[in-house]
Amino acid sequence: MTVSGILTYPEIMDQHQALVEAREQLNRQQDWVAAYLRDQAFDEVIFIGSGSSYYQAQIMAATFRHWLGRQAYAYPSSDILLFRSHSSTPGRKLLVGVSRSGESSEVVMAIQSVKNLPDWTICGITCYADSSLGKAVDCLLSPLGAENSTVMTKSFSSMTFMMQAAIAQASDSPDYIRQIEAALSIGASIVSQADAMAKQIVEDNGLFKNYIYLGMGPLFGAAQEACLKIKEMSYVWTESYGTLEFRHGPKSIIENGSLVVLLLSEQARSYELKVAEEMKAYGASIVLIAAHKGADTQFADYVFETGGADLCDDARATLYLPLLQFLGYYTALKKNVNPDEPRNLTQVVKI
Repeated sequence: MTVSGILTYPEIMDQHQALVEAREQLNRQQDWVAAYLRDQAFDEVIFIGSGSSYYQAQIMAATFRHWLGRQAYAYPSSDILLFRSHSSTPGRKLLVGVSRSGESSEVVMAIQSVKNLPDWTICGITCYADSSLGKAVDCLLSPLGAENSTVMTKSFSSMTFMMQAAIAQASDSPDYIRQIEAALSIGASIVSQADAMAKQIVEDNGLFKNYIYLGMGPLFGAAQEACLKIKEMSYVWTESYGTLEFRHGPKSIIENGSLVVLLLSEQARSYELKVAEEMKAYGASIVLIAAHKGADTQFADYVFETGGADLCDDARATLYLPLLQFLGYYTALKKNVNPDEPRNLTQVVKI
């Protein structure tokens, strides 16, 4: 008899150590930071990935723009491979391939497609140094991000954190570096707390009719990843949106039995909470992931506090991930499906 979640659960639980090791590995790869992120000769920086790695790319690009004040974009790998002229403009470009396995066909093929083109410089980030991506280009390496399960959990967290830490170092801003270190310290206690709350949410409510994840700015990519996590692990129908965009039509799907999970930013806190309150009035259950509770969050059914209210939303992004991953895990168990073996999926997608 197959035991469900014997791979996924410990990999979610181990993610803080994966972040710690990624931070230590970054200290050994300072030449990478200097060669690619500090070089201001690039007119644009393009982060690419497929699936979860595309959502990582979105967070990375958002943090790059915010902390370095330079042009950066995130695209699915296939856009660079097949629609390059729609996705880039003339000038010097840095292409950063993002892939847990380093074997995703679209990422590797996109990298290879520009390798010999003038004005393109290529690099990457992965968890496997001996992968096709790792051998083809100079990569940041998250050594403990490597996973046995199909669904990305600690690999997503550690690679995202590692790139954000590299961006902070490239900024030479003592404050951004301080924020990254503070987030790492806070994260030590987040995983077990997230485990307990996610389990409680599922035990209290069972299965919801639909699942909606909302986020803005650097948290939008995390909201999209959360949507994918629960869909991959438990096969429930779910959608993700920019928080305020959800009010422009999509909110029509909200009814009694809906779940809305808001990745609450501090930058747009008051605006986003108005959206959540509106969805509550329509009958949705509300889960807030926030830096801190307050009188303004009392309407919510559950509030998960990450801490770090003095940090910018970018620095806290990885602190939101454990609860989102555990929600997928416990929902899968509630449905009696095995999150270790999602149907129709493989760890590496090849064309």
